[in-house]
Amino acid sequence: MSAPISNIRPDYDQVLVDIADYVLNYQVQSPLAYETARNCLIDTLGCGLEALDYPACTKLLGPVVPGTIVPNGAKVPGTQFQLDPIQAAFNIGAMIRWLDFNDTWLAAEWGHPSDNLGGILATADWLSRNALAAGKPPLLMRDVLTAMIKAHEIQGCLALENSFNKVGLDHVVLVKVASTAVVAQMMGLSREEILNALSLAWVDGQSLRTYRHAPNTGSRKSWAAGDATSRAVRLALMARTGEMGYPSVLTAKTWGFYDVLFKGQPFRFQRPYGSYVMEHVLFKISYPAEFHSQTAVECAMQVHQKLLAENRSADDIKQITIRTHEACIRIIDKKGPLNNPADRDHCIQYMVAVPILFGRLTASDYEDDVASDPRIDALRDKIICVEDPTFTADYHDPEKRSIANALTVEFHDGTRFDEIVCEYPIGHKRRRAEGIPLLEAKFQTNLARRFPPKQQDLILKASLDQSRLEAMPVHEYVDLYVI
Repeated sequence: MSAPISNIRPDYDQVLVDIADYVLNYQVQSPLAYETARNCLIDTLGCGLEALDYPACTKLLGPVVPGTIVPNGAKVPGTQFQLDPIQAAFNIGAMIRWLDFNDTWLAAEWGHPSDNLGGILATADWLSRNALAAGKPPLLMRDVLTAMIKAHEIQGCLALENSFNKVGLDHVVLVKVASTAVVAQMMGLSREEILNALSLAWVDGQSLRTYRHAPNTGSRKSWAAGDATSRAVRLALMARTGEMGYPSVLTAKTWGFYDVLFKGQPFRFQRPYGSYVMEHVLFKISYPAEFHSQTAVECAMQVHQKLLAENRSADDIKQITIRTHEACIRIIDKKGPLNNPADRDHCIQYMVAVPILFGRLTASDYEDDVASDPRIDALRDKIICVEDPTFTADYHDPEKRSIANALTVEFHDGTRFDEIVCEYPIGHKRRRAEGIPLLEAKFQTNLARRFPPKQQDLILKASLDQSRLEAMPVHEYVDLYVI
């Protein structure tokens, strides 16, 4: 006869305790982290503004019930919507992820830590407007930057050694957990309430990666993070009411996350929580392309120039070999028909073919009118990927974190170009001096898509001055983005 199961309620799992204590007690001291967070803020909001040009995105935005306006609600940048913080988080989160152009973190798990800004900015704006209405001081933008640094750190450190994709789970589970922790702290929840909220995030059903992979790749990948960060706000609000938590949500035998969803393996950690992830985060500056392809696109742009210089065309090409890393092959090495923009921006052959042919890669290049050009698929068929174990090792090396790709172009006449190699993309920490001016230019371009010159100027003056931005009340900054 089996022994009865103990019903003694355990202590909270250490993973949850570490996250809760980090968001409550850790004091961010790194000027580099705050400077990078400011650059991350403007780049992320700019990506959201660009997404507003796409009806596939805007059709999902606004209140759940059309016409709803929430007094003292959170405002959605670039729109006239003022919503409850849960729906505002979804709106902002969907906008900033829609075009696959915001920041990236690559490790055992990959993801986009600025996805958390959906919940962070919506919560901070809502809290600030309600504080002001009650005669209390609002939150400042430094509070937003601090929350961004901590959300990046939680998501990124969990990703360093733990591959959720290898068990079929989407990385947005980490957005939900990180957003839950930081928005719960912003709401003033107690340590116990934050632990409860975190347990609710882990006990949720988690998103499958189905929508990111052939043959099902689709637009959910563009709003999945918005859904995750908004769910985090919802769970934090529930915990604020006193809703109970589940202490051994990860470790419970049979019924916990590890046994049900992680093949019985506990999480592993490479480093304690600090500000490492924000300091090393990768920016997508030049190209709206899945990050494992960024260096390949840079190489492809060089191929385009060499073809022009030698008066050759893509028709002259016999084969293109991409020497790359394992994660690239697993995620975006794709043959066969591509069914929609979400399919195309996760195909390295497509993302190399377009710049070779046209000398550009923009968000609109994934749309049907461009993709219907038969030259793209003809060139895609000539592109193969091979893994270089050294590239794979350098990808995982915490001192390098390279995302290397190398292109070799062979021609029908038996000649070839010398291999073109790019180890670190323009958005890498090792290329910050080169990249930040381009990041600011990208932001200005995105502001011009939506706002008249005077409003652009006001946003730029507030956004490019570190001290001025940090001292600004959240609601005043968000108001600059209202149409």
